[in-house]
Amino acid sequence: MNTIVLTGAVMTHPRRIAAAEAIAAKDPKGRVRVVTDPDPSGPPTALRTANPSWSCVGDDSTHHLVFQDDVLIADGFFPYAEKAAAAFPGEAVAFYEGWEGRNSGVVRLAALTGASWARALDEHVPSLALMLPAEAARGYERFAAEHGNGWPYDVVVQRFLKASGIPVRLAVPSTVDHDDVPSLAGNSTHGWRRATFFSDRAEDTFSDDCVSFPVVPYYQYGEAKCAVRHGDRWEHLDTDRYLKRVGMAAPCDAGLVAAADDGLPEPVRRHVWLTAFATGMAVRGLTTRDPDPAVADAVMDALGPGGLCEEYTGAELVEMMPRIRALALAAFAAGGDARRAPAAAPAAAPGPPDGAGIAVTGGDPAFAAQLARLLTDAGHPAAHHPRLEQNRAPHRVPHTVVHLGRPYDDGYRVSEMLADAEKAGVERLVYAGSAEIYRGADQDECAEETLFAPPRHAEARAWWDEEEECRSWGAATGTPVQVLRFAEIVGPHAPTRGVLATWMLRAWTRRTALVVAGRHHQIVDYRDMADALAAVLAAPARPAVYNVASARFEETEFAELAAGTARRTPYEQAPVTGAPHTPLMSTGLITAETGWRPSAQVRNGARAQAQWLACDTHDDIVGTVGAARSDSDA
Repeated sequence: MNTIVLTGAVMTHPRRIAAAEAIAAKDPKGRVRVVTDPDPSGPPTALRTANPSWSCVGDDSTHHLVFQDDVLIADGFFPYAEKAAAAFPGEAVAFYEGWEGRNSGVVRLAALTGASWARALDEHVPSLALMLPAEAARGYERFAAEHGNGWPYDVVVQRFLKASGIPVRLAVPSTVDHDDVPSLAGNSTHGWRRATFFSDRAEDTFSDDCVSFPVVPYYQYGEAKCAVRHGDRWEHLDTDRYLKRVGMAAPCDAGLVAAADDGLPEPVRRHVWLTAFATGMAVRGLTTRDPDPAVADAVMDALGPGGLCEEYTGAELVEMMPRIRALALAAFAAGGDARRAPAAAPAAAPGPPDGAGIAVTGGDPAFAAQLARLLTDAGHPAAHHPRLEQNRAPHRVPHTVVHLGRPYDDGYRVSEMLADAEKAGVERLVYAGSAEIYRGADQDECAEETLFAPPRHAEARAWWDEEEECRSWGAATGTPVQVLRFAEIVGPHAPTRGVLATWMLRAWTRRTALVVAGRHHQIVDYRDMADALAAVLAAPARPAVYNVASARFEETEFAELAAGTARRTPYEQAPVTGAPHTPLMSTGLITAETGWRPSAQVRNGARAQAQWLACDTHDDIVGTVGAARSDSDA
């Protein structure tokens, strides 16, 4: 065992100094200091106290451990932490993972498969009790000063560790839990918070493995989700969509119908069942051993509160927990049985066939790949192509191109794509344009035929020019060209130039959003976008232009959507500047001609976008905040 010198700190506010001192006193060697907020009268934030808490690492320390002041610590914790430091000297070790996070699903899978440690998904790092190598602890303050920019403390920690190349290891079970006291950092709005799986006794021995999983079901904000790994990226999608991909939706639904009525609200029943069923599938795909019944009870006890803690009070959740646990255990068993059945589908989602007939090009590569998967889900096998390749085998040449317009970017330009499409013999082109083409129009609401001449606004004109280039190419080659003008896209990997993304970034970084009286906005959920494209592709190929949107909002409603799905921050009225704004679009034509209607829950999509901005973009997004359009220009 390496020689370990451990130091630590409890970060606190003067009002809770007694609680912090009690935590520090838990270390029999007296190595944990109490560090108080350097500006206790300032706005409540853990970020401010984190700097001195990490910087007080001892000169001869090998590792430094920082607690927040509202924790319960397992017996035997400090010897256990020293052993972890010796076993994993270059890693971050999180001794707590809350039941409300994405990583609750990681801990649940690890516990059910008997693992002692698990590798964290990309998410804000659970920082209630976090240990870092000493050299990393010494570098935190400088990073936070340069890159903090008001982001939440646990997001800054995530970005710091990612930039430093330090992996995050989660303890299973957690050996630190959240004490149920009000949050001074403004986190009480997140409701009752506890560990996914806690032991009040730190084991004397543990294995040094660290499991990771290709599929992680989790329950968050009342929604059943799955994280699905694609290479080095994770896709976070609705669990029912994942189950359809792998051919397990029918047995899941049949099991829920057959389950005993427990009086739970129907949305709760469905999403708990989906999560636990997918968890049973995942576990059975990893091991044939049945989990310890006590462990299964514990992690399923935490499932409901984790997914519902922002919607229900602690007292309400305590009353619901036994019924949710019973339902979840039944679903877990059903998912394992379905996975074990001879005709069971694989546990990992298959990709589109190599010879997918639809190529998705242009736009952000991650968004284009996500869109291709969603089109495949809708029955139109698609694959993302950074460029249309020449010299492909005949059975692999796409017959249709869906091109994501982005005239302000130097990526795969329309002119290049059209030249490549002509060489490849593409038979159909669908151009995904933007409502920005109407920016500066005099009408309050624009139909497809509103534009009959080039618009005056520069950004609108750029979109017009791309559309015209596609139509001219279609006329010259005899290829049908269809144009869909999408409202502001909302969801993971969506462009960050939009008003909602700009306001979300301001909310995450504690900056006031500026609202302009009288404006209205439209958005399109990324799943509705895929379904609209699928509806057009299902109809005969003929020249057409369609406006597409999921929902419309007046200005303050839109600001509330940003605050409610990112971080609740105030907004204030900005002066009306007269800058051109994008008017609303009428969307009846696509419904009349294809039958498409919006069906996605836009708050779900907005939440997914907010989480992506905070948890999945890392440092590259910090620099885009200033580059995004100002609120007064949006």
